[in-house]
Amino acid sequence: MLLLCVGSVCVASGAEPGDTRAAFLKLLDRPRVQLAAEVKPPTGTNGLRMTHFSFAAEAGVRVPGLLVKRGEAEGRRPVVIVLHGTGANKENQLPLLHDLAKRGFLAVAIDGRHHGARTKAGSGSAEYHEAMLNAWFGSKKLPFLYDTAWDVMRLVDYLGTRDDVDAARIGLIGFSKGGMEGYLAAAADPRIAVVVPCIGVQSFKWALDNESWRSRVDTFKPAIEAAAKDEGEAVNAAFVRRFYDRVVPGIYGPFDGPAMLPLIAPRPLLVINGDADPRTPLPGVNECLTAARTAYRAADAEAKLQVILQPQTGHKVTVEARQAAVDWFVKWLRP
Repeated sequence: MLLLCVGSVCVASGAEPGDTRAAFLKLLDRPRVQLAAEVKPPTGTNGLRMTHFSFAAEAGVRVPGLLVKRGEAEGRRPVVIVLHGTGANKENQLPLLHDLAKRGFLAVAIDGRHHGARTKAGSGSAEYHEAMLNAWFGSKKLPFLYDTAWDVMRLVDYLGTRDDVDAARIGLIGFSKGGMEGYLAAAADPRIAVVVPCIGVQSFKWALDNESWRSRVDTFKPAIEAAAKDEGEAVNAAFVRRFYDRVVPGIYGPFDGPAMLPLIAPRPLLVINGDADPRTPLPGVNECLTAARTAYRAADAEAKLQVILQPQTGHKVTVEARQAAVDWFVKWLRP
């Protein structure tokens, strides 16, 4: 049997879904410290209430977030978590949070690792790139995708402690970086009941094998160029593989999209991509969808997997697709 090894974690080729999930959880795992949640008094505007909160994801690491809900909302409500893309922050998601809250959800956003309030500047991605470079040089942190996926799982822990949350009705939508973090977190954590990854689903392996990796690598260009310069090498497909092996191990192997997306079955999953998005090349997206459809068919849950392939669209989400995502949460989470 062929074993694919990622650090100290090995996954058998053709592994069962449970084995893949277990291996991914082992890679992410770290001590679960007390949440030590801190919640500020809510502020209100236009019938909505916004609350800032934070919690401990691991020792020495706190996650800042905000929650928006209707002022008259009572009892336990369904939640939608919103994850931002590279260089953005939780505040950038306020328009969507407001829309979701008006539909009856508790809408929640956090700052991803090395973004927003988790940076000295409060914005941008310079510290994110620096953290990725540190991972290349041997830091045990996994700042590209994986650490924020862990934070999302800890966010679900925190939401479960709130008396206004229905923990059985937690959904998640993410954009670009957040879309990748979202489907990885949902694959690992079955408590996330409904998932909408936007412009994030992809096969890293397909992109590497077919010289279609450059647009994705451009999103962390400063980090990989500095790593290549230190090695005296050019940034090519072979070097990108080496970079991934240290910074985001397994992302083009056992934890690639075609392996992880099926782990969400049979939960409702809406995939939104652009048909001309160079960061998520369409043939690689189709490999992910083929694997997911097989899993949903086996679970007799084909109606719970839907795809919006935005025509003539690059790396963005159209107004129509965004509205379809909100409608998807309404359908399955019943606010």
